[in-house]
Amino acid sequence: MVAVDSKSVTGYVDGAAAGTNVFIVDFVILNIFYKKKSIGNGRIFVSFQINLRLILVSGKTKEFLFSPNDSASDIAKHVYDNWPMDWEEEQVSSPNILRLIYQGRFLHGNVTLGALKLPFGKTTVMHLVARETLPEPNSQGQRNREKTGESNCCVIL
Repeated sequence: MVAVDSKSVTGYVDGAAAGTNVFIVDFVILNIFYKKKSIGNGRIFVSFQINLRLILVSGKTKEFLFSPNDSASDIAKHVYDNWPMDWEEEQVSSPNILRLIYQGRFLHGNVTLGALKLPFGKTTVMHLVARETLPEPNSQGQRNREKTGESNCCVIL
């Protein structure tokens, strides 16, 4: 988060002081999403937001704003707790089975949006699927193919 007064940026902070009243206002300036939290004394805390468009297998979509510190598990829980009305047919029994897919890969629960270096001010698309377990990463098989030059694609003669 960036602490901003009415004139300039004053530094970085982790959050508002304990016991203060925090007012949250969402707005967009120059196509950058962020939240502004006023904590009094002319100080404002700003945190930049990432816009995610989530797509279900059915093709239905919904956009959500998240912090770069939010993990895949945080996102799944938020979506589950705020399940869109028009997704009612796809409702799942628990947030623990919701999985995010980004650039063709399942995101493990502890991966944050910030770690993915997602851009502010642009919409990032991810798929949201219901799946009990994640596939195990096949890093050993990938490493062996890289060493031998072997691939899984066809050879056309």
